[in-house]
Amino acid sequence: MSQITEPNKSVLSAEDIAELPERRNVHQFNAKAIRHTKSIGDLAGLTTIGIHLVRVEPGDETTQHHNHEVSDEFVYILQGEGTLFLGDESMIIKAGDFAGFPKNGEAHSMKNTGDEDLVYLMGGGRPEFDICNYPKINRRMYLVNGDKEFVDLEHLGKI
Repeated sequence: MSQITEPNKSVLSAEDIAELPERRNVHQFNAKAIRHTKSIGDLAGLTTIGIHLVRVEPGDETTQHHNHEVSDEFVYILQGEGTLFLGDESMIIKAGDFAGFPKNGEAHSMKNTGDEDLVYLMGGGRPEFDICNYPKINRRMYLVNGDKEFVDLEHLGKI
């Protein structure tokens, strides 16, 4: 069996990826959003883009409905079926489907509405500064050099 021993390995075999442990992530603003993630881009030494292999169990959500003001994101579905929420619309998304979420685009999220795990490749930019909007909970999060802060929009003032 192959072992990943170097942090900046440019090529990861299917065996390497299968051996990676998953990290369980619960979204900070949505306890129903539980993702099991392998951050494969990190192992390849990528620093300005994040690439993650994600597994979501039936009934779980992927995130809090959101959009980014600075970075693009995408998902490519590898296995299973779910519901993609894009703006105020929803649609079925399944293995082989791709969805791109441009910066300043419509808010998006997914839920595993199928009977098996939803598995997808997720990627996006890693800017030093980003703003993430959560319209369903009226909240905005700021990312500055890896630190996250948020404000409920009712408390945001104008100058």
